[in-house]
Amino acid sequence: MLQSIRDRSRSWGAKIIIGAVVVTMALFGVESLVGLFGGGGDEVAKVNGQTITRQELEMEVQRAIRSGQVPPEQERALRGQVLDELIGERLLTAFADDGGMYLSDEQLDQVIVALPEFQDQNGRFDADLFRNRLASAGFSPTTFRAALRIDLKRQQLQQGLAASDFTLENEQEILAALQRQTRSFRYHVLTTDDLPEPVEVSEQDLVVYYEANAERYQRPEQVRLEYVIVDRQEMAEQVDVGDEAIRDAWEERGRDADRRVSHIMASFNGERGRDEAEERLEEVRERLAEGEDFADLALRYSDDPTTAEQGGDLGMISRGFFGQAFDDAAFGIGLGQVSGVVETSNGLHLVKVTELDQPPIEEMRDELRRELALVEVNDVFNRRVQALIDESFAADDLASVADGLELSLEESDWVSRDGGQGVLSEPGVMSEAFSEDVLVEGFNSEVIELDEDRRMVLRVAEHRETTVLPLDEVRDQVMAAVERRKEREALLDVAREQVERLRGGEQLERDWEQVEGVTRQGGQAPGAVERAAFRLPHPGDDPVYGHAVDGERVVLVALDNVAEGEVDAEVERFVARMAEQLRAQAAIQGLQSHLRESAEISR
Repeated sequence: MLQSIRDRSRSWGAKIIIGAVVVTMALFGVESLVGLFGGGGDEVAKVNGQTITRQELEMEVQRAIRSGQVPPEQERALRGQVLDELIGERLLTAFADDGGMYLSDEQLDQVIVALPEFQDQNGRFDADLFRNRLASAGFSPTTFRAALRIDLKRQQLQQGLAASDFTLENEQEILAALQRQTRSFRYHVLTTDDLPEPVEVSEQDLVVYYEANAERYQRPEQVRLEYVIVDRQEMAEQVDVGDEAIRDAWEERGRDADRRVSHIMASFNGERGRDEAEERLEEVRERLAEGEDFADLALRYSDDPTTAEQGGDLGMISRGFFGQAFDDAAFGIGLGQVSGVVETSNGLHLVKVTELDQPPIEEMRDELRRELALVEVNDVFNRRVQALIDESFAADDLASVADGLELSLEESDWVSRDGGQGVLSEPGVMSEAFSEDVLVEGFNSEVIELDEDRRMVLRVAEHRETTVLPLDEVRDQVMAAVERRKEREALLDVAREQVERLRGGEQLERDWEQVEGVTRQGGQAPGAVERAAFRLPHPGDDPVYGHAVDGERVVLVALDNVAEGEVDAEVERFVARMAEQLRAQAAIQGLQSHLRESAEISR
């Protein structure tokens, strides 16, 4: 809950104890507060006589894992890193105390009342909200204030160091000039054709490289899985849906579809009364029943002159175009049908649907069949899923569950935490496979919802730990890596030799790639090449030569010209700010290094 408070109370890596206590409460319970503030728990380190307990360390490690910052398999490496950070924090806190860093109660109050977490909707500090939120996280106002005071004093120290550093005006001018500088150069990529002879790789070379880089040839932790899937789509494929049901579904879907309609209108309240108008349309209905054409009758009988000559065509309409009564008639009949007499504000009408804005039934047959089949198997699917939940929870294997529910028991190849293909790549599958209950305890997994139509239960059939693969299994990979390394080393020797010859004035025939006026932001040549060009000294009358390594490639570089470039005030201000920040960080890191060197630290 108080995560945002913690985020507002940290700078340059200083961790807030508030956040630590909140996570401790979540992970270990209220009892952990005694250990945290009272020094209880096994000692894992001592810093100038101050103890860091195992409980404090484990709380920070678990917080990092649960936040998703670090995978569980890296927990061992993480533990050492976290302990190192805790030691650094203790050193900074002690240094701040020794230096007389002070935070008054009034200053602390100002920080607390300014935190939005403790303010009401009007932005005012709410004492009840303050106490309630602290209590829900396991704090009293006293313990909260004490923890916050420690962290703010660390901030005071770090900010003081940052503010005490500065850059001279002439240093800023030099930095700005370097920043806007542009360089024109040429480069040439050396290839294996430039080698005097092909490289040779011995068995000893392979062994030495393999042993020095064994971590590159690790097989990750893997499992082989058994799993069953209840699939509503597969169940629906077994259902026979009749043509009549498909046509009914097509017509039902078409009830709200936009449609093209024609009408024959009979007006009244003028020379003709309503009864006469109705008799006129009833006569039309009789003629329609005898087989006469609707369009011909519209031309002869309709009182709507704008549509009569077009067979009464009103075009494509949606619901709401002509009012509720007309909608009820037009959207209450199917394609080719004629409505009964319907009354609107401008007369009586007969309405005919001549076209629907939906594909013909033949184009929708497969889609409608699937929809109807899915509806039909829905109850059976739900019952089978519930049976899967019940059976898999109680069973000591998955084969019996598959047999009992008539499901296919699938088996995977070896897969790692990164997942496999197909269904094993679905979200949540591998996290369930490597969960403690499934991987360690050997239970069937909980039912995994893959999507709205599929449910899965899995079980670990076999498990193997991370291991270094033997050389014979990875020989081709090792051979390729050693060849690349030896080729690069040989090309570096060639590059050094050719640079010396070029510097001596010898003209070498090279296919140079020209780059003009590149800035430090780059983008016109490979990054390693541009960096090498900016590291070379200014050329005089003759070019200056050097070389660069760009991944596996070795590149010759010839710097031809250096220009001052154009002033960009915004960029220069940004660079100056970044330089100040880097100097401030260097000051803090320097202090931390000094404190570690002079401290008594035991682990």
